[in-house]
Amino acid sequence: MAVKKLRPTTPGQRYRLAPAFDEITTDKPEKSLLKRNKHTGGRNNSGKMTVRNVGGGHKKKLRIIDFKRNKHGVPAVIKSVEYDPTRTARIALAVYADGAKTYIIAPEGLQVGQTVVSGTGVAPELGNCMPLGEMPLGTIVHNIELKPGKGASLARSAGAYAQLVAKEGKYVTIKLPSGEMRLVLAVCSATVGTVSNGDHMNVRLGKAGRNRWLGKRPRVRGVAMNPVDHPMGGGEGRSSGGHPRSRTGLYAKGKKTRHPNKYSDKMIISKRK
Repeated sequence: MAVKKLRPTTPGQRYRLAPAFDEITTDKPEKSLLKRNKHTGGRNNSGKMTVRNVGGGHKKKLRIIDFKRNKHGVPAVIKSVEYDPTRTARIALAVYADGAKTYIIAPEGLQVGQTVVSGTGVAPELGNCMPLGEMPLGTIVHNIELKPGKGASLARSAGAYAQLVAKEGKYVTIKLPSGEMRLVLAVCSATVGTVSNGDHMNVRLGKAGRNRWLGKRPRVRGVAMNPVDHPMGGGEGRSSGGHPRSRTGLYAKGKKTRHPNKYSDKMIISKRK
């Protein structure tokens, strides 16, 4: 996928870099795999605003994604590659040999008509899902499980991937998109390939209204507020500020927020920093 530069016929289009949608094959989703997506507008059950800068936006339907891929040994044919309004990656409609339909995260290069399969003993080819312990070293993967059978939780967004770098005993070592090296159980499954829509990071919205369509409301900077509203507010002219921090006083830069004795620390070989 690429991004396209539009002719600047309006001020909003002058700086816009729009997604090309070259890989999309249909604009009609599978109705049986849709679910209502309720918008809260940042309010709780009593109507009080609990999350700022949220509200409005276009109505969306949730697509039910199969992150477990637990129909082992049953081949599935890719019928379409579709846009998902609630995620950055593209999704693919897979129709199994027994008639079942599921949405999966579409890897880069997946084509309509291609067959994918999951389970043990399958070939490490694009779109196939298999245990990490059965993959050859150096394989590029996404949709990685952390607990066997729970479903994929790592490397799911646009352009994300991890690499299998070592195997030892019941664990394998993977290098994550952040640069972190981590141990994962060899029986945990992952899907071969890179997540689609890698150019998502290059998209430029071009105007504030497009952010409103996404459900994001304007955000006021802390230094523009009064001292009663924000720790960084107040002062004559632009003399306010201080150490960057949140509205509640939590440092925004430099403070470690990870728990020092987190249970998964023993699985991390080298941290992302």
